[in-house]
Amino acid sequence: MRHAPIVVKVGGSLEEPIGLLDDIAAHHGPLILVHGAHRVLDRLAVRLGHPPRFVTSVRGATSRYTDATAMDHFLMAYCGLVNKRLVQQLLSRGVTAVGLAAMDGGMVRGRRRADLRVREGERTLVLHGDHAGSIERVDITLPVRLMETGCVPVICPPALGDDGVPINVDGDRLAAELAIATGAARLLIFSDTAGFLADPADPASTVRRAGAADLDDLCVSAQGRARVKLAAVARGLAGGVADVGLCDGRGEHPLVAALDGAGTWFTATRAAMVRV
Repeated sequence: MRHAPIVVKVGGSLEEPIGLLDDIAAHHGPLILVHGAHRVLDRLAVRLGHPPRFVTSVRGATSRYTDATAMDHFLMAYCGLVNKRLVQQLLSRGVTAVGLAAMDGGMVRGRRRADLRVREGERTLVLHGDHAGSIERVDITLPVRLMETGCVPVICPPALGDDGVPINVDGDRLAAELAIATGAARLLIFSDTAGFLADPADPASTVRRAGAADLDDLCVSAQGRARVKLAAVARGLAGGVADVGLCDGRGEHPLVAALDGAGTWFTATRAAMVRV
């Protein structure tokens, strides 16, 4: 592969990313598309009679409890419905897209955390049989070979756990690990906000530029998924990705706008924040 790829993460909040797919089809150069599907999964789980269960760990982090049934639904929503719809939409735009789960070919492996300690009110409980975990190893042989032939890998969780079962891993972290392993020039994480908001209640409070040294301060105001995204930003920068963007995936040309500087861009060296 002659040129470093870019890695584009399409968040599960963007269920019809038409403009983003148009931009990907027009992009010249190697590209990896990583996607989520949490909203589709939530609706599917409700329809199948096993609504999603979210729990709070003893450290205060909120996560999806993924038991065996929830993992079956996860595979249906992520690897089936959303992955293949994205592949179909890219193919219709002339892109040779290939849909993969992170576990395919042993591409991404991790450690399963089967027992989860959570808080419910004043009680601490241990939930068994969780199918969630953390990424430990990435083998880029498969996506690199695809990109060398002009294909766009379309990749989603789950990864493969150390005990041989699928594990739910965070999609933003997955994108960061793939960006690091492939030596990506840029990592762009798209969602339904204009970037990182200094004030979560103010959609016009986008931070324009920041550096790795600013991440701790930004975490103070971050809420919910924003904290997870900042963790992915930190991992990408620490792993050698020069530029990581939290970008708006809505509108007609979101990738073009992001590559021109729209959204929030982080670098390893810049320390002074620039706000709107």
